[in-house]
Amino acid sequence: MEEAIEVLQQLGLKEYEARCFVGLSRLDTGTAKQLGEMTEVPRTRVYDAIRVLEAQGLVEIQHSSPQQFRVVPLDEATETLRDQYEDRVERLYDSLETVEIVEQEDETPVQQVWAMSGRDAIENRTDQLIEEASEEVVLVVGDESLLTDDLVATLNDVDSGVDLLVGALTESLQDQIQTAVPDATTFVSGLEWLHGEDATENETAIGRLLLVDRSTILVSSLMPDTKEEQAIFGDGFGNGLVVIARRLMAQGLLTARDPRQ
Repeated sequence: MEEAIEVLQQLGLKEYEARCFVGLSRLDTGTAKQLGEMTEVPRTRVYDAIRVLEAQGLVEIQHSSPQQFRVVPLDEATETLRDQYEDRVERLYDSLETVEIVEQEDETPVQQVWAMSGRDAIENRTDQLIEEASEEVVLVVGDESLLTDDLVATLNDVDSGVDLLVGALTESLQDQIQTAVPDATTFVSGLEWLHGEDATENETAIGRLLLVDRSTILVSSLMPDTKEEQAIFGDGFGNGLVVIARRLMAQGLLTARDPRQ
């Protein structure tokens, strides 16, 4: 119950609204008194919460004495919440897209490396970089958990004119990748230091290495305890990080193992 209430609040409901919704989901129908006792929401606030839930299409009211309340079917409720959430995201995008950009004084371009955290954010950035590729995508997947449905879909959507090479640290993971992305050229990475054979459980593991058009690099790691993913990325053919990455990736694709040879 508490998890459901927390998620509903993240989707935009206030606490009392979320508590009443979850409380009603446990009943065929309920009165304000029953809801107040079950959810510990003051009865006067129950009526306020129900009015909001009804306006959002999540609750139905029977005007009897006393009034009876019930939630709409779960499939219908979740679809309504999804539509509302997606609408908010679209409005946010439209608003931010029209925000005026503050012009800054011209400065000499510098080589930049940026950091980011969170698996969802890193996967979204990975997808975006792959979608923008015009010549070549080289991706090394360091952990099976990172081979998600979204990543597989993005890889399968790569244009046929773009060279797609996907590496793994183990042969079993390579087999999974080849099955999931049949048009990719797969290989087992020759970068022995990525495999972490001598690493301890407390050491940070390599997550993913992505090199796009030999000019943009993203490297991520997985924290040993939480499995939280963190990444750094940079672009520009002359960027030091990209230069190092190209040379390391070349070492990982020795001629004898280079799938393009």
